Amino acid sequence: MNKSLLLSLATITILTSSLNAETMFERIQTMEIQIQKLQKELDNLRKEKASNATKETQTEKLSQNKEEEEDDEDEESIDEKIADIQENLTELNKHTNGNHLKFGVDYRFTIENMQYTMADSSTQKNDAFITNRLWMNMNWAATKHLSFTGQLAYNKAFGQRSGASDPATAGLESFDWISNENAYDDKLRVRSAYFFYKNNTFLTTDIPWTFSVGRRPSANGHLINFRDDDHAASPMGHTVNVEFDGLSSKFGLENITGIDGMYVKFCAGRALSNAAPKLTTTPYSSVDDGTNPDIDLIGLIVVPYNDGQYSLNTQYYYANNLIDTINPNDYRDGFVTVGGLHSFTANFIANGIGDGIADFLDDTIFFVSGAMSVTDPNKDQGMLGSAKGESKTGYSYWVGTQFPSLLSEDGRWGLEYNHGSQYWRSITYAEDTNIGSKVAARGDAYEAYFTEPLIEDILSLQIRYTYIDYKYTGSNGFFGNTTGAAILITPDMPNGENYVDKAQDIRFYLRYKY
Repeated sequence: MNKSLLLSLATITILTSSLNAETMFERIQTMEIQIQKLQKELDNLRKEKASNATKETQTEKLSQNKEEEEDDEDEESIDEKIADIQENLTELNKHTNGNHLKFGVDYRFTIENMQYTMADSSTQKNDAFITNRLWMNMNWAATKHLSFTGQLAYNKAFGQRSGASDPATAGLESFDWISNENAYDDKLRVRSAYFFYKNNTFLTTDIPWTFSVGRRPSANGHLINFRDDDHAASPMGHTVNVEFDGLSSKFGLENITGIDGMYVKFCAGRALSNAAPKLTTTPYSSVDDGTNPDIDLIGLIVVPYNDGQYSLNTQYYYANNLIDTINPNDYRDGFVTVGGLHSFTANFIANGIGDGIADFLDDTIFFVSGAMSVTDPNKDQGMLGSAKGESKTGYSYWVGTQFPSLLSEDGRWGLEYNHGSQYWRSITYAEDTNIGSKVAARGDAYEAYFTEPLIEDILSLQIRYTYIDYKYTGSNGFFGNTTGAAILITPDMPNGENYVDKAQDIRFYLRYKY
């Protein structure tokens, strides 16, 4: 293989492998190192060409003619190499933009058919709900240790959406936990904005660590990211999938324990700030009416083992001062604080089954996850339909697999099932399922999907089918007895027309990512 072809392949490798780097600084740095190598090779080739052009011999005519023919061949080869290198340099410079600032675009067109069967057997539906979703990604690496990442989001139904104008419920559409996951209006909002610091040592110890604060990427976390065809965000999607403002710090323990991939990660954030409006006598002061204090969350992620193929992952968090609406028919009546919530989850992931049994199994992902929620109600409040001050425990399990496409070389197909008990509660309102969070279901949920590339990894399509069979009410409500109460769904239950018994969503999308 000639050198110019090797250089071309090296450039392609750099452009693709750099996308897997942890930070934008590493991506840009890798490409700039390759630019320096190519530039040096280009200079050497130009010197070689100049040397050949001035070379003179005092040999005999025949030898001179033969040497000139060889020199012509050498110069032609050198010219081809120079052209190849210049083309590769142009491509690399286009990706670096001459600086460390990078923008990316992720646009998705979606059409969905949604069907609901209510407890009284009545039905509601939308035969064709069409949306545009745009993510604008920003990355800036100031140093090899410090970087910034941001994402702006636009998510909107085609045209004007009639239901968004109802003042009794429209405010819930822009609730801060789901403002960018909801097809609401035509505003461009901040979905994430945070700085990220990393270092290979912590206080002189051989412990790699990171620290980050801002509007963190806390939607589309681990496991739920498989079907969404996204890189996993920080939390485990079985119990947390909301937009969140907070901080996190991760400490790698592999070097000191010798256990592959072991780390711990501390997380904290605020989901609601108790503060008066700006144009008051005391702007942003705490409002001492006892209804909506700060909602804070603290969490711990522990990964005991991860060798790249098999991993075991655990997560715990506690959220305090959780809320419910006072009037389920009109959010403008306000919220009431009902108590806190403990949440535990653990999952096992096999990124490839076995070792060399078959190519299909080598490229198959399998996971199983279990979770538990425990309410911590205020003494004068009930949670999830309980008596005042009574704690309730809920359980959920989730299994899934993703395997190579049966239609194309790079496509992925997947199957998932999850079950939730009567008092199961997750905080997954931002899950990308418009009929409601499937992992929050108090009942059974089934899902099948396939994702197929159309033009490389830039343009893709997905078809997904989600079916939820609810056994108890309140799966997608808040945390109290108003919208979150877990009541058995029966055909003769009071107000059965207001409770969803079964829901299904058939979704098709086209997605452009670059």
